[in-house]
Amino acid sequence: MNMPLARPLLVLAAVLALAGCEQLGTKEKPQPVAPQITEEVLRKHAQDSLAAGVKEYDAADYAKAESDLNEALAHGLLPKTDQSHARKLLAFIYCTSNREAQCRDEFRKAFEIDPDFSLTPAEDGHPIWGPVYRDVRTQLITEREAATTVGKQPTLTKAQQMLSDGMVKYDAGEYSAARRLLEAAITEGFADKANQVKAMKYIAFTDCLERRYKDCRAQFIKIYDVDPNFDLTPAEAGNPYWTHTFAGAKATAKRQLAEKAAKEARAAKDQSAKDKKATSPAAASVPQK
Repeated sequence: MNMPLARPLLVLAAVLALAGCEQLGTKEKPQPVAPQITEEVLRKHAQDSLAAGVKEYDAADYAKAESDLNEALAHGLLPKTDQSHARKLLAFIYCTSNREAQCRDEFRKAFEIDPDFSLTPAEDGHPIWGPVYRDVRTQLITEREAATTVGKQPTLTKAQQMLSDGMVKYDAGEYSAARRLLEAAITEGFADKANQVKAMKYIAFTDCLERRYKDCRAQFIKIYDVDPNFDLTPAEAGNPYWTHTFAGAKATAKRQLAEKAAKEARAAKDQSAKDKKATSPAAASVPQK
């Protein structure tokens, strides 16, 4: 065989042999078996994630607790009591990290899962999430009562409807939209003082929640012009977003009311003295020029 021709043939034969060996090795290599993810596996994973989340919450490792609690709820395979417990802890985490809208959402979901859901007295009295929990509970009770009396309620006025829509936006955490609706309701005008005060109060809340503390304080003070006896409930007054702002506004409003009352009393006394002097016998006997 011609040597220059034989060498390329030998190289080609070696390459083909090597390729054949690689293909043979590939065919003979066993393929890994894909794990079978059953409902039972997911259920076990959910329980493990819940247990881990509870342990991390108790250890104040809230970032990991949030992740594991959400993981436990991911497939909806926990019993209802465990679901509501996980939702409760998530609500606590969200409220303490200034995520009130998410906190409200988790409390609402806990009630939807278990209509008898409730906090312990100690949990209910917590200054951060206690007011949010009670507000959500009150709203749900109102919604349920309204659902059972459909067709029995009188038609709302335009201002009342705006107030109602504003409260829905407020509860959803859409504070700017809530404020616009509440202001429009006041402009439209209420027939009763209670609804006007309610609208003004929640405008103040939205201002404080959006850190417009000067506006929040001014709005609280305005309320006392409508209702001098206005006050927040203990739960509302204890909200960390506006507790100090409201306390200062209340003190200012009460001082202004006292000063106004004293001024009016002095004016009434002066007027009474003038009237008395004008009708006295001595004044009547003075000859007119």
